[in-house]
Amino acid sequence: MSQVHNVLFLCTGNSARSIMAEAILTREGGGRFRAFSAGSQPKGEVHPFAIDLLAREGHDTAFARSKSWEEFATADAPRMDFVFTVCDQAASGSCPVWPGQPMTAHWGVPDPAAATGNDAERRFAFADAYRMLSTRISIFVNLPIASLDSLSLSRRLDEIGKA
Repeated sequence: MSQVHNVLFLCTGNSARSIMAEAILTREGGGRFRAFSAGSQPKGEVHPFAIDLLAREGHDTAFARSKSWEEFATADAPRMDFVFTVCDQAASGSCPVWPGQPMTAHWGVPDPAAATGNDAERRFAFADAYRMLSTRISIFVNLPIASLDSLSLSRRLDEIGKA
């Protein structure tokens, strides 16, 4: 049986992008990945447009809650194999030191919660963020992780964030 990899998606508010990434990887990971999400300054609630989009895409949303990354920086937290920042503020900020030295990469996605306009325009921003995250996660889950050395894997993770 192959190893199950723990993956943490980080954002500032943990209300949209990181939550969507957690849901996408949970479904697309085929049992090979355990997905988590957190924020440096969690909003305390998940954006209703994110919940609505995930439900429409067939994701279970029972998991969704806005939480601090401090939950994952404790000694008894799951040990992360990968940590991905999905917003520029989380990438440029000071992150905790993660036990086990996980592979990290920045996969920046525009913040749909900051979108302006009418509801249709704002929902489009959420759908666009979902599409970008879904594409990146699909590439990630199809990487031959076990056969790549650390440097090659790190390069591939960085490339995914630029795609």
